[in-house]
Amino acid sequence: MRPVAIIGAGKTPFGAFPDQDLLTLALAACRGALADASLETGAVEALYVGNFASPGFTGQNHLAPLIASSLGAPGIPATRFEAACASSGSAFFHAWSAVAAGVYDLVLVCGVEKMTSQTTARVAEILAGAGDLNGEVRAGATFPALFAMIAKRHMHDFATTREHMAHVAVKNHAHGALNPEAHLRKRITLEQALNGRPVCDPLTLYDCSLVSDGAAAVLLAPLEDAARHTTKPVRVRGVAQTSDHLALDRKTDITTFPAVAAAGRQAMRMAGVGPRDIHAAELHDCFTIAEIIALEDLGFCEKGAGGPFSASGATALGGAIPVNPSGGLKSKGHPVGATGVAQLCELVNQLRGEAGQRQVAGASLALAENLGGSGATCVVTVLEGR
Repeated sequence: MRPVAIIGAGKTPFGAFPDQDLLTLALAACRGALADASLETGAVEALYVGNFASPGFTGQNHLAPLIASSLGAPGIPATRFEAACASSGSAFFHAWSAVAAGVYDLVLVCGVEKMTSQTTARVAEILAGAGDLNGEVRAGATFPALFAMIAKRHMHDFATTREHMAHVAVKNHAHGALNPEAHLRKRITLEQALNGRPVCDPLTLYDCSLVSDGAAAVLLAPLEDAARHTTKPVRVRGVAQTSDHLALDRKTDITTFPAVAAAGRQAMRMAGVGPRDIHAAELHDCFTIAEIIALEDLGFCEKGAGGPFSASGATALGGAIPVNPSGGLKSKGHPVGATGVAQLCELVNQLRGEAGQRQVAGASLALAENLGGSGATCVVTVLEGR
């Protein structure tokens, strides 16, 4: 397997955009990534698209060739990947595999989702399809309900508090306020987070990620060729995709995500690094409890200590391990199919020293964790700046 680098990155702002459709968003991100690498569309050999539910949100199936042909590359292989909220993380993993194996030299990876064209109730119904249809979905479970159960169990087992989770929300909103492309650039106080509108006990509105539109794209090439396209290539040091049961009742312990722990071990082993070597991380905070558990599963803190670790300021800008400098899904936004690649775009900016006010000083090694469902799919990627 040959080393692989990200040579271009492009991303749209995240938000609610009634004047932009799914295709418009995808094309903007793809063109941004190509322009970043000073390449024309004709150089691209394959397109890998991460998208969770364009048929449900917009009615559009067969999305990848639509994007490829509209981009001006109708002849290339174009494939859509679906892995719930880890859809574009999975697309990236498979694109990396193809470049590392020498199948292609230039692969474009795009993640996109258009969610705000549906009502909140319909969005919740579509998202629930990432769970076990024959069990928890049939029983009426939504993802806020599932993660509320996870949070309750974590609180019971480890004395995690609502204040601990609120600190995650406050921190991510503070980071997102520094991100001009974030969906919700709004600082909040601990009191606001604790007194937010109840969603599903113990979760409030401020514990839950946003319903967003948006797209992100990266361009992959062999590391040995990267200098031909950019002066700031970002090397993919390690990447892994793993899976687990969809339904919570199939798991022996719902306070941990085995897929996250396994993907983290595999990606960091491939990279030859450990948690303490990471300078910045983008973690999948679909709910605040998910960030707390990811901190534990990835080894940034001890099992059960994610709440106090977050409340200590260790995960804020200037802390021991800045987490979600982009604002995370909580503030940056969560167009589900775009989230995995958007995390990588943020880390590319960090490793290039181009993240502006939210720059993590001296960052040269970063990690992204992209989660699908209630822990059924996970992709972890370790990136290195040069």
